[in-house]
Amino acid sequence: MKHLSKFLVVVLLLVGFNGLQAQDENNPWQISFGVNAIDVYPTSDNSTSTNLPAYETGSLFSEFFNANDHWNILPSISYVSVSRYIGDGFSVGARGSLNRIDNLGDVSVDDLSHYAIDGTIKYNILKDTKLDPFVEIGGGYTWVDEIGAGTVNGGVGLNYWFSDNLGVTVQTQYKHAFEDYGVKHFQHLAGLNIRFGGTDTDGDGIYDKDDACPEVAGLEAFNGCPDSDGDGIEDGKDSCPNAAGSKEMNGCPDSDGDGIADKDDACPNEAGIAALAGCPDADGDGVADKDDSCPSEAGPAENKGCPWPDADNDGVLDKDDQCPQVAGTVANNGCPEVTEEVQKQLNDYARTILFDTGKASIKAESTSVMVDIIQILSEYPTAKFTVEGHTDSVGSAKLNQSLSEKRANSVRDFLIDKGIGSDRLTAIGYGEDKPIATNKTRAGRTQNRRVEINLVK
Repeated sequence: MKHLSKFLVVVLLLVGFNGLQAQDENNPWQISFGVNAIDVYPTSDNSTSTNLPAYETGSLFSEFFNANDHWNILPSISYVSVSRYIGDGFSVGARGSLNRIDNLGDVSVDDLSHYAIDGTIKYNILKDTKLDPFVEIGGGYTWVDEIGAGTVNGGVGLNYWFSDNLGVTVQTQYKHAFEDYGVKHFQHLAGLNIRFGGTDTDGDGIYDKDDACPEVAGLEAFNGCPDSDGDGIEDGKDSCPNAAGSKEMNGCPDSDGDGIADKDDACPNEAGIAALAGCPDADGDGVADKDDSCPSEAGPAENKGCPWPDADNDGVLDKDDQCPQVAGTVANNGCPEVTEEVQKQLNDYARTILFDTGKASIKAESTSVMVDIIQILSEYPTAKFTVEGHTDSVGSAKLNQSLSEKRANSVRDFLIDKGIGSDRLTAIGYGEDKPIATNKTRAGRTQNRRVEINLVK
């Protein structure tokens, strides 16, 4: 039995000290110190030791609270314990205590010394509360006046925590001696508890274990995460962590109250619409006022929000009007159409063009006629014409064909030289093939020697 008790004590102590290396939660370490009281009386144990005075005790728990007659108290710090939390409410540790025995059961004795060292396994019944009851078992070795014996211990206690780190404790335990000469007794303890060892990397008062942002100081309300702009939304969920905003805007401000966060609002100080990135559109033309050259008048985006002009008021917008400065018709893309009257007038002028005899050179006296023709052609800038040369039947057909072509080209070249677009004019000679009068009379032949300018339809 003697060797068994010593083996058990060593095992319990090793469990206690090795447990100190276990993984922990917040403030895993606890140091307690205070006073202890030894009571031998309520143990149903009578002395069998030859080295101690004979004594008698009451039945188990009799006069358990009789401190005046039976308790032995050393008026100083008389115990120190250290323990470490290992999880699920369990802690392991070790405790050392000393005392002076004046009452051995119902016998007064003269200053017997008392020393004990114990290993403990403690279970805290409630977790994360100020009032913290617990039960404890363990074992150790106790010396009374140099008589040592192994003990197995069991007890209950209560902690009260003023803060996460500081509290008080009271507990009582029964220590049963293995050896017949050992002294069975109750030990009561009261003292101060100090807890420590929790890791708080960012120093925000929230331990890393419970800190969702252990590297950045934060608030308890956000599990240790910061709220840099103080808008009540933690930075990790705040789309604008450095600018106070609303929950509706995911923590971003909306200065103009248009329901678009400033960070997404191209016009943060003017209420606008989402379709235009938060900018207003006063004329409702789909062009933001800031980009609208005519913000009070609706117009297309391609014209910077302004309506297309119609300079000649012909009903064809300038952008589609091939003759924006001259009134025309929709059918002719805004350009005027050559009427039959105009066509007749044009040919009336063209038929009076005079050439040197047998040549393609235009006589000087035809200059005024050419000016009239140019004026008409200029009024129809998109119309295309053919310049046609004709002759009478005098002479060979080959010569007449050549002469008609040259005269047609001579007129075309003159018109181009005076500004009529070359792409608008083509020249063709018909020789004597298309007479408009008889070639048998002088008057008829004069009519057949002509130039016509006809609209290409």
